[in-house]
Amino acid sequence: MNGGGRTADQAPGAAGLMTRLARDAGDIRAAQRLRYRVFVQEMGAQGPGVDHAAGLECDPDDAGFDHLLLIDQRRDPAALEHVVGVYRLLPQEKAAALGRFYCDGEYDLDPLRRSGRRLVELSRSCVHPDYRRGAAVLYLWQGLADYVLAREIEIMFGVASFLGTDPARHAQALSLLHHRHLAPPALRPRALPAHFQPMDLIAPSDIDDAAAQAAMPALIRAYLRLGGFVGEGAFVDHAFNTTDVCLVMDTAAMSQKHAGFYRRKAGRRAGDGTG
Repeated sequence: MNGGGRTADQAPGAAGLMTRLARDAGDIRAAQRLRYRVFVQEMGAQGPGVDHAAGLECDPDDAGFDHLLLIDQRRDPAALEHVVGVYRLLPQEKAAALGRFYCDGEYDLDPLRRSGRRLVELSRSCVHPDYRRGAAVLYLWQGLADYVLAREIEIMFGVASFLGTDPARHAQALSLLHHRHLAPPALRPRALPAHFQPMDLIAPSDIDDAAAQAAMPALIRAYLRLGGFVGEGAFVDHAFNTTDVCLVMDTAAMSQKHAGFYRRKAGRRAGDGTG
């Protein structure tokens, strides 16, 4: 890429917001600080990666990932306050270096690997509670679109979570996902047998659509609107206090309405001096 325009790793925003990839250990620690606030303080996550003294939620493999950051340039980097949104991204070449994807601990990902498509795994996504309304989330998604386009990613996937470890609480939403949004067999991860939690808890005719949609986390609804699918079976993650589903997004099969968003981004890249 030449330096004459915006790159896929840095995008300007309004009111001091921007997206870029983490550049150094300080950026990653700021992302871990945000993850602690969201996953530990809000959601009740525990486990060996939680550092209560430092206020960090860490993973030994964090250094092997790309970290897409939403940054508020008005906040102090020295205090690790500048990162207000994050996506942790693992393209397949980095997964090969690590020897696995993060989701390998929950799902059989062989169908995705056998597809021959270019893959990226999304994990640890979160946004600071003060930034969940308005344009902030859109900027983070635009940064993700730039990342996907720059690397010619064809399949995005990763776990998304329902809060709590009792699947029965989420029976309506899980059943709707199973009966209406299963990934095609050729791209369908399956929860590992030792932890497989059936999602078809309610018969299709008994699903209350309004209740199921209302109970579904906003992130999952957003991926479904973009044409996303889910794998078979849920995974109950007691360490993170969540019930997980595996989301799969074939970027070539997105609905025409939303695929246009990515095409517009691609057109902008072609005309702004980057490549």
